[in-house]
Amino acid sequence: MNLVQAFKMAWKSIWGKKGRSILTILSIFIGIAAVMTIVSVMEGMKAYTREQNAAMGSNKINIYIYSNVWDEHGNNLGKDYFPDLYNYCNSLSEYIDGVTPVGWLDATVSYGTKTSANMSYQWDEEGNLIGDRPPTLHYGSDQYSNCNNLSIVKGRDLAWLDMENYNQVCVLGAQAAKVFFGSADPVGKVMQVNGYNFEVVGVYGSRLTDENANQSQIDNLIVFPYTTRRILGGQLPTEYQVTVKDSEMITEMISRIGGFLKGLIDRNQGGFDVSSNNQWQEYENEQMTVIGLVLGGIAAISLLVGGIGIMNIMLVTVTERTREIGIRRAIGAQRSSIVAQFLVEAGMLCGIGGVVGVAVGTAGSIILGKAMFQMTIYPPLWVTVAALSLSVALGILFGVYPAIKASRLQPVEALRAE
Repeated sequence: MNLVQAFKMAWKSIWGKKGRSILTILSIFIGIAAVMTIVSVMEGMKAYTREQNAAMGSNKINIYIYSNVWDEHGNNLGKDYFPDLYNYCNSLSEYIDGVTPVGWLDATVSYGTKTSANMSYQWDEEGNLIGDRPPTLHYGSDQYSNCNNLSIVKGRDLAWLDMENYNQVCVLGAQAAKVFFGSADPVGKVMQVNGYNFEVVGVYGSRLTDENANQSQIDNLIVFPYTTRRILGGQLPTEYQVTVKDSEMITEMISRIGGFLKGLIDRNQGGFDVSSNNQWQEYENEQMTVIGLVLGGIAAISLLVGGIGIMNIMLVTVTERTREIGIRRAIGAQRSSIVAQFLVEAGMLCGIGGVVGVAVGTAGSIILGKAMFQMTIYPPLWVTVAALSLSVALGILFGVYPAIKASRLQPVEALRAE
C-alpha cells in the first residue's frame, strides 16, 4: 500500500466516524490554541515592555555618585565630578551621544505678570485641564537635549561656556514658552528666577505625538546650566545620564564608565553606581519567559490528555477493524503497511486539530493583544510551524502503540473476530 492510499483510507475512516473524530480533534486543538495564545501574548508583552522602555530611553545609562563628606550644617562637601565625567564621555564620542547631570530646582519663575507662584490648575468634568501648570525646572549640561530627545527650534541650545562662566541663561520647553510668552518669540527676553535675571536663549521643539497628545507637561520645562545651582540653591549633582548611540553597546559602556569612576573616586570619600534600563528590561524578559514557560507547561498538559485520547480512539479503531486487518494480512499485506495506515490516520486526526488550533490561537492572540496592549499581535512564524509539527508528532507518538498492536494481529485470529 502506498502513502496516497494510506491517506485515502485514513480520511474515509475519519469521515465515517464524524462525531468521534470531532471530539478527538477538539482535545488537540484546545491544547494547541492555548499554547499558541500564551506564547503570542508573552511575546506581545515583551514587545510592549520594549516599546515602553524605548520611550523612556533604553539606550540610557544612569550614574549615581554619592559623597560621604558633609559639614556640620548638612551641606555636601564632595567634589564636582561632572567635568571629569564630561571629558571622559566626550573621548568616547564614537559610542556616546551625550552626558548631563540630572536634577531639579525649586524656584519661582516670573515674566511680566506671569509667575509660577500663582499658577494652579484643575480638571473640569470632561477631563480637560483648566489653568496653567507651573513648569518643572531642570538643570543640565550642553548635551541635555541629546540625552532627552529634544531639539532647538528657536535660538540656541545651552553651551559648555555657559557652564564655565556661570551664565544666567535658560532654554524653554515648547509648553513653558507658550505659558509665559504666548505667541511671542521668547528668545532674548529676560525672566526672573528667584529674583535673578535669566536670559532665554532658546526654545525646544514639542515632543508631543499622537500617542501622548494629552501629556503637554512633558514640554512644560525650563533648563538651566547646572552650575547656576550655586545661584538658585541646591547641592552638588549626584545623578547623571549618559546616552549611548547603540543600545547594544550599553553593557560595554557601563563597564568602561564604571572602570573610569573607580579610578576617579576615592572610596573613602564616596562611591558610585552605574546601571541601565536595559538591565531591568533583560530581567523583566527573563521573568516573563519563566512565566510563559510555566503557563505553557500548564497548557501543554491538555495536549498530553489529548494525546492519550488519540491513543484510546486508535485502540478502539483497531478493535473495530480487526477483521479488515485480518483480511489484509491474509492476502499478503506487510506489517509495515498496517503500521503506516494507522499512523497516518492518527497523524491526520491530530494535524486537523493542529490546523484548527492554529486558527483559533491566532484569533485569540489578536483579540487579547488588542484588549491588553492595544497592539495587533500575530503569533511568530516559528510558533505556528512548531504548533503544527507538534500536533502531527503527537498523533504519530500516541498512535505508535495502537499501530504496532494492529500489525501484530494474527490473520487467523483476526478473521475469527466479530
